[in-house]
Amino acid sequence: MIRSEICEMLGLRYPVFQGGMAWIADGKLAAAVSQGGGLGIIAAGNAPAETVREQVRTARTLTAGPIGVNIMLMSPFADEIARMVVEEKVEVVTTGAGNPSRYMDSWKQAGIRVIPVVASVAMAKLMTRLGASALIAEGGESGGHVGELTTMALVPQICDATTLPVLAAGGIADGRGAAAVFLLGACGIQMGTRFLSAEECTVHPLYKEKIIKATDLCTMVTGKRLGHPVRSLRTPFVRAYAKAEYGGMPDEELEALASGALRLAVQEGDNERGCFLAGQVAAMVKKEQPAAEIIREVMEETEALLLRAPQWIK
Repeated sequence: MIRSEICEMLGLRYPVFQGGMAWIADGKLAAAVSQGGGLGIIAAGNAPAETVREQVRTARTLTAGPIGVNIMLMSPFADEIARMVVEEKVEVVTTGAGNPSRYMDSWKQAGIRVIPVVASVAMAKLMTRLGASALIAEGGESGGHVGELTTMALVPQICDATTLPVLAAGGIADGRGAAAVFLLGACGIQMGTRFLSAEECTVHPLYKEKIIKATDLCTMVTGKRLGHPVRSLRTPFVRAYAKAEYGGMPDEELEALASGALRLAVQEGDNERGCFLAGQVAAMVKKEQPAAEIIREVMEETEALLLRAPQWIK
């Protein structure tokens, strides 16, 4: 069995995190992942603190394993959620879409392990200086908000820039991807798109169907003009948004155009108006299965590949 320093730090059976996907990663999915030996993470997204608190408490009723909360720092409720995770004694906080510096001291004093998502060496160095417990190096292959560098290029550079444990995210859906990033220096992985197919994931059935039927060129990135690029499936809405983005629509109207699109995809399966977030590995997701089975399958394949490594050297 593969065990790494992140397993020892957090008390995990497997070095696997589930990505904090807004409107998707709720208490039920997070609990299933934690119960399966990984770290389940509840996405705060743009939800108010009390809504996120309910999901944390739901997860607590379903697993005794550690639970994480992902805080999107652009959220208008970020301050409230930052206090809530302390009150609820959440074990791990991951962060994205911003700089968590102003919250770090209070989280660390509460015993919370702070593990920011980083997309550059500069941010990795800053988070290391501020006392993060580990880092998630996320490449642009991932779904949702993305950076410029690919996982293959980003992970080794982050590993060289910090003494902290580094998990890799973006473009990982099976043991081949996991084995590759372990060889790049990572000590664990974070998967988002693969867990969209988990039985415990409560997205609309059409969302799961679109992921399972996805092809290699099924995603595209929009939002670069506004400075917040997002990767999602190519739907009528996303194509229309891309046309508006480079067609001269004012920024305020462009922001309004995207408002609520993810919720429409997740809750209603609206193919015409919904934004279905997904990473480039969507085509590698073949079936719906329990979260625990996903974790076990990926880790068993990873271990088998790494054990073969000496055979490749003649």
